[in-house]
Amino acid sequence: METTTELSYALDTFYFLVFGALVMWMAAGFAMLEAGLVRAKNTTEILTKNVSLFAVACVMYMVCGYALMYPAEAASAYWPGMSFLLGSENTAADMAGEDAPYYASRSDFFFQVVFVATAMSIVSGAVAERMKLWAFLYFAVVFTAFIYPIQGYWKWGGGFLDAAGFQDFAGSGVVHMCGASAALAGVFILGARKGKYDDQGRVRPIPGANLPLATLGTFILWLGWFGFNGGSQLKLSTFDDANAVANIFVNTNMAAAGGLIAALLVGKMLFRKADLTMALNGALAGLVAITAEPLAPTPAIATLIGAAGGVLVVISIITLDRLRIDDPVGAISVHGVVGIWGLLAVPLTNGDATMQAQLLGMAVIFGWTFVTSIMLWTALDGIMGIRVSAEEEYDGVDIAECGMEAYPEFTQAK
Repeated sequence: METTTELSYALDTFYFLVFGALVMWMAAGFAMLEAGLVRAKNTTEILTKNVSLFAVACVMYMVCGYALMYPAEAASAYWPGMSFLLGSENTAADMAGEDAPYYASRSDFFFQVVFVATAMSIVSGAVAERMKLWAFLYFAVVFTAFIYPIQGYWKWGGGFLDAAGFQDFAGSGVVHMCGASAALAGVFILGARKGKYDDQGRVRPIPGANLPLATLGTFILWLGWFGFNGGSQLKLSTFDDANAVANIFVNTNMAAAGGLIAALLVGKMLFRKADLTMALNGALAGLVAITAEPLAPTPAIATLIGAAGGVLVVISIITLDRLRIDDPVGAISVHGVVGIWGLLAVPLTNGDATMQAQLLGMAVIFGWTFVTSIMLWTALDGIMGIRVSAEEEYDGVDIAECGMEAYPEFTQAK
């Protein structure tokens, strides 16, 4: 192997690993965001969910998820076949020829496994404060091993959605809408939190316990998104790829800024106040919106795409609440509704994308994930029940599920 090729291989492998580590840090962002937006009595349980789902995702994706999503030889464009564990690492002999890999295969696994954990994190916030911990983790096993990888194969593994021309650069659909679809199915089976809606169906706000923590989580997610989108270029070592990654960073940042400002302004118009939680969700909405195509737009267009996501997320959160779909952190709106917008926005700047292909991909990902998830949630509910008792919900799932409180010094002695 020539020295130049070796250097490129090392650089692209290092780039993949570092950007994967940035995405892994998003797990901390989700944990802090969700812990800040739930009530104090449910903090320990949601932190346990977030750290545990990451470990479950890593193990299950290694066992079979990665092999399903990126099969060595697929059975068809619709079914990848069944295989397990990771293949062998590249050797020097593999580097000859035009089709030689340009990064270590283990670095690709690491980058992909943190994506599946991100998708599962979306589910955590939407079902917070009333779901049993172990029911959630059993769902995570199947979701990360099978549900997510199959739809991922249809696009990123070279399946039929990829052949149809569906474009999703970094996962507005494959990751975010997929996670939101599973969350929506869970919320339908689970129902709303006690006291969220009165007898007339009016919404009763349930504020989070720690907005500084939620703000920290948003900043962590914002940082991690540079790895999420920037790493999806898959290569850094050439002149064009280096410029592309820089452009993706700028567009990602501008979309988040546009989303936050738009949500802040809409919140001011609707509530006559600067609503911090809407602003935070606006930033995340901007990030989700640009994820489907962070390379093609100019920075100004990326800002507008993010701003549209910020407006949409405020409207969506209010609408879902009126429909009695209880999502404590707004995950379904941020990742699902705005994920749809991100997919539909791709043809605005990417000449290779068609609206027909985007609609097909959107429908397939939602249909597959929602149907399989609602079947799994229903099965778990029948086998073990997925919701804690009314008394446990009133006292807080920290004690019921984890046997400890996150803020014991603030708990009044009985």
